[in-house]
Amino acid sequence: MRATTLRRVFAGLALALAAGAAPAADAPVLLPGARQFDMASEATGQRYRIFVSEPDAPPPPAGYPMLVVLDGNAAFPVAAFLARSVAARREVTGHPPVLVVGVGYPGEADFDVPARRRDYTVGVGERGHAGQEGGAERFLDFIERELKPRIAGRHRLDARRQALFGHSFGGLLVLHAALTRPASFSTFLASSPSIWWNGRRVLDGLDGALALPAAALPRLQISVGALEDEPPPGRLSPETRALLAQRPMVGEARSLAARLQAQPSWQGRVAFHEFAGENHGWVWLPALSRGMQFFLDQPDAPAPAGRDKDRS
Repeated sequence: MRATTLRRVFAGLALALAAGAAPAADAPVLLPGARQFDMASEATGQRYRIFVSEPDAPPPPAGYPMLVVLDGNAAFPVAAFLARSVAARREVTGHPPVLVVGVGYPGEADFDVPARRRDYTVGVGERGHAGQEGGAERFLDFIERELKPRIAGRHRLDARRQALFGHSFGGLLVLHAALTRPASFSTFLASSPSIWWNGRRVLDGLDGALALPAAALPRLQISVGALEDEPPPGRLSPETRALLAQRPMVGEARSLAARLQAQPSWQGRVAFHEFAGENHGWVWLPALSRGMQFFLDQPDAPAPAGRDKDRS
């Protein structure tokens, strides 16, 4: 073998050894069983990033229960972990594996503040503008008429077991849907709902919900952090503290839950949690965890009228 050839061989071996000794390149973190896609909505004229976590277990005979979480960029990874935990312990708990769908927005931010204000609020606020607020009805149309059929076309779903979770403005939207579209989900999970928004406009649907027969009612969890109306002293300006005082969270949530629980038709369907030691920024985590349990503890119910029992 000529010297030139030997040099090439040794050079190749050196490169191979160096490559083997080099540290592995960083790789993106992947969630097990999860994927995402972007979806344009005719109802809202906006684009959404949809996250889906499918269990690795086959669907039950009735199909997967489905949990839809708002603010999907932030909430989806947590909800997907909870669902994987449920699936891993299903032989002990008897709970079926859950399909999780996160509804978020394109981009890297955990929360798209202008977009969620546009999509999650009911009516236009005192200082707001049409198109920038008050899009709740259009957004709910998107979920019901566009998103649900698309997910159902890819996965076998249980129409009797579908839940919607949201926090803050998302909780406001969930509460609005529970009072005005009670058949759209079997369970509604409203975390720290902004009931104060727009002169408590969300409560306009309360009388209609109270008049519904028990058979037409969903299950509703309302939760709030015990410290939400007690901002840390010395950290906020007097103007900010005055603004927060006009936006009470704890008393409004507690009062609404009590009013619903006092109605014979709603008894046994409403859960209220006031999480000790939790503020507005963190409380959605225990609310989501407790909400998953509340959702899966749902008793069997007949399939909604006009829907196939295995599809939504």
